[in-house]
Formats: sequence, structure tokens, C-alpha cells
Amino acid sequence: MMTVQARSSLIPLLVAFAGIAVFSLMDALMKRAAIATGVYTALLLRCAIGAAGMAPVWLARKGRWPRRPVLRLHVWRAVLVAGMATSFFWGLVRTPMAEGMALSFISPLIALALAALFLGERIRRSAILASLMGLAGVAIIAATRLSAGSPSPDRALGLAAILLSAVFYAGNLVLQRRQAQVASPVEVALFQNAIVALVLLPALPWLWQLPGRAALIDIALAALLASAALVLLSWAYARAEAQELLPVEYTAFGWAALMGWLWFDEPVHEATLIGVCLIVAGCLVATRSSRRSPPDSA
Repeated sequence: MMTVQARSSLIPLLVAFAGIAVFSLMDALMKRAAIATGVYTALLLRCAIGAAGMAPVWLARKGRWPRRPVLRLHVWRAVLVAGMATSFFWGLVRTPMAEGMALSFISPLIALALAALFLGERIRRSAILASLMGLAGVAIIAATRLSAGSPSPDRALGLAAILLSAVFYAGNLVLQRRQAQVASPVEVALFQNAIVALVLLPALPWLWQLPGRAALIDIALAALLASAALVLLSWAYARAEAQELLPVEYTAFGWAALMGWLWFDEPVHEATLIGVCLIVAGCLVATRSSRRSPPDSA
């Protein structure tokens, strides 16, 4: 019979799993909308609709304006998300969903490098091994993608954009749990959507494209799903450590492969599976070794 402690640990994992599944469906909707009306328009409208939808919920729950440190955290994460989402969806339009998601898994390994660079953390041998495994996986996926069919500049630029989004996502991983500990899931969803929309707004005169009806429906559904996923993941990260929930992130590959196959007729190549296995293995080596290692003495 499952103990109370085991059940309390399982529930955040299941909620995070649901959040990743919802996010993956949102990615597919956003890819279709971005193809139809451009990445900028799709992302701006998604965030604006998401903020408008979450505001009444936040007010009904008697939400209060966040204190300055919390608001600063909201702003920093929203800026990272704006860069991450723009580069990710721009790359995803030019890359199969499964490959794009596989490349994004390099983010936890980039986070290790950022921690060493900005926080002065000592890099362990296991972290170096994990990074090499991850880089090998990226190299296999990229080489296969670039050698497939006739050479195309868009192919290389799409891969570069997704790798750039992984750098932004690495910073996002660091802030995600901190934000979840000081703000409610509804507040996180509201302020992230609203601030990302404000960050994107100045480019409207140059990048805006009038969306058609089908694209508007996709964007509205994506906004609903993005807000729901943010609430689910914020709830889970407030109740479990990031290292416990990290393996759940990798279920996104399965969802992305399924959505890409069903919606965009995108096959999954064997090299992509090999590459994602190397990346995931590297991330698991890094997280498990960090869990075993005792903290450095002061």
C-alpha cells in the first residue's frame, strides 16, 4: 500500500507530467499558427490573450500586487521567456518538432555551465562527462538534420535558433523554482503572459501580420493551454525539488514526436532517437551526481 509520503511525492510528478503534455500540445498549435501568420504575431497574441484570461481569475482570488523583489523576479523570468519563446518558435517553424524538442533538452547542461560562470560553482568530472554526452547528442541530431536532402540556410538557422532558446531556457530553469516558492500559480501565469506581451509590443509596427480566422483559433487555444500548463508546473515546482521533476521534462520528446507525426507528417529518424538518448543520459548523470555529492564546506 502506498505511504502518505510516497503519495505526496507522486502527485507533483503527475501534475508536472500533465503540464508538459499540455505545453507540448500548445507547441504544436503555435507552430501551425506561426507558419500561417508569423512567430511574432502568434506569440504576442498568445501572451495577450493569456494575460486577459488570467486577470479575472487573479482578481477573483483577491490577488495583490507583488512586492518589489517578487515583481523583479517576474520581470527577469518574463524577459528570458520572451527570448526563449521567440527563438524556439522561429526555429520550430524550420525544424521538425521531435528534433527541436530534442535539441532543447541541452538546457540543463547549459545551466551547469552558467552556474559555474556566474555563481562560481565548481564543475565536477561527472558534469563534464554529462556535458560531453549532451554535446555528442546535439552533434548527431544537427549533422543528420543538415545532411538530409538539399542544403538549406533555413535548416541551419532553425537549429541555431533552438540552441539559442536552450540558453534562455537554462536561465529560466534557475528562476522557475524560486518564482514558484514566492508566488501563486495564477500570479505566475498572469504576470509572465502580461510582461512577455509588453516586452514584445514595441516591435509591433514592423513585425505585425493580420492573422486569419484559423490562426486566431489556434492562438486562442494555445493561450488557454499555455496558461493551464504554467499553473500546473508552478504548482508542481512549489511542492517538489527541480531535480525530482527534471526527468519529467523529457516526456516532451514523445509528445513532440507524436504531434509532429499527426499534424505535420514529420518522421522521427533513428539518429534523432540516438541523439536524444545521449542528451537525456547526460542530464540524468549530472542531476544524480549532484544529488549524491555533499555540499562544499565553507
